[in-house]
Amino acid sequence: MRHYDLVVLGMGSGNMLLDDEIAQLRTAVVEPDRFGGTCLNRGCIPSKMFVVTADAVEGARGAARLGVDATVDRVDWKAVRDRVFGRIDPLHDSAVNYRREHGVDVYTEEGRFVAPKVLQVGAEQLTADTFVVAVGSRPLVPDVPGLDSVPFHTSDTIMRIDEVPASMVVIGGGFVAAEFSHVFGSFGTDVTIVQRGPRLLTSEDEQVSARFTELASRRHRVLLDTAVASVAQEGDGVAVAVNGPDGDEVLRAAALLVCVGRRPNTDRLDAAAGGLDLDEHGHIAADDAYRTSVPGVWALGDVVNHFQLKHMANAESRIVRHNMVHPQDLRTLTNRVAPHAVFTSPQIASVGLTEQEARRRGIAHLVSVRDYADTAYGWALEDTTSFVKVLADPRKRTILGAHIIGPQAATLIQPLIQAMALGQTVDQVAREALYIHPALTEAVEQALLGL
Repeated sequence: MRHYDLVVLGMGSGNMLLDDEIAQLRTAVVEPDRFGGTCLNRGCIPSKMFVVTADAVEGARGAARLGVDATVDRVDWKAVRDRVFGRIDPLHDSAVNYRREHGVDVYTEEGRFVAPKVLQVGAEQLTADTFVVAVGSRPLVPDVPGLDSVPFHTSDTIMRIDEVPASMVVIGGGFVAAEFSHVFGSFGTDVTIVQRGPRLLTSEDEQVSARFTELASRRHRVLLDTAVASVAQEGDGVAVAVNGPDGDEVLRAAALLVCVGRRPNTDRLDAAAGGLDLDEHGHIAADDAYRTSVPGVWALGDVVNHFQLKHMANAESRIVRHNMVHPQDLRTLTNRVAPHAVFTSPQIASVGLTEQEARRRGIAHLVSVRDYADTAYGWALEDTTSFVKVLADPRKRTILGAHIIGPQAATLIQPLIQAMALGQTVDQVAREALYIHPALTEAVEQALLGL
């Protein structure tokens, strides 16, 4: 049995904990996969590198509306893929070597709790004064008859395939489905999306979700209110039996992508044996300071929160690091409003309440919507479908939520995020700052002035 001052499980955002402030601690890290976690290796970073390429393709194909005669001869998938992972893959070994060179013991086998604060890693048992659990999550695989006997992809594997498939069935209508449908649709794949709900991206503001569903349906075949009954292999491809409003149908495609959500890795960790309380979804229960039910054990990231956002996990790692070192001065996240973006086409960004949430919860609110087309830069883009939507408290005049669909949405929403975090009123944000003309930010300004 080896004892440490600190053991960190998971080297995604858990890797950010290890800075000079805790360099004096005898530390071990446990990572059976790759340093950098989901985000770096099979999530937000590589997927956005593919999205940028897809955006370039779509930009060329859509240039005719601007009077530019452009074509795309082909997309060299292998060159794109190898460019992406040629940058990412070497980072793992360099990160492992860096930690070891700086006195951190690195364990590359899976760890499982056998008792509170006792971890079995291969033939070794590790104990520590402090544990940080940051083991993340993985794609959820639904219980669909036949799925266990056919080749299929999740977000973990789809980016490393050798060839762009001629056709693909995508099960799921969330952000992963939206992004990869955009990527492979741009690269020439005939995409069919199967969504159980009435729209795509149903967690977004209803107006945004409806607009995106409309636009996605122009590019792909989108089957709404449709359930997957079974899956079978057919030649080199798959046959997906579905049931929807028009009855039963069998969809045939060269590839199958399953993206119906993610699950925390607490089962692989045997968190219950470690005395860790879990919620009904399998996430580790923790307080606002990220302390778990076991004294000296902290948790952060996808394993503890439901946001599944890298920027949220990064913020949590900073809080946990401070709280470990300064237990008499505990911090919490000063702002729990978690913004997010969907890097599809068109891009989507959101923060705070949606209009349907405000109605459902009986929260008084004002709404203002402004189209990109109302701005000079929207004219330059010849944009007819994008908009900015802001919800505000009618009495306090603070922002309750903001939702943008269109080019640069993830960037345009940032001043609204900051206004919410700082408690600024819509009047302050709209009238006490100058907005550059003729930039797209004028759509944000106009939406605020409309309140």
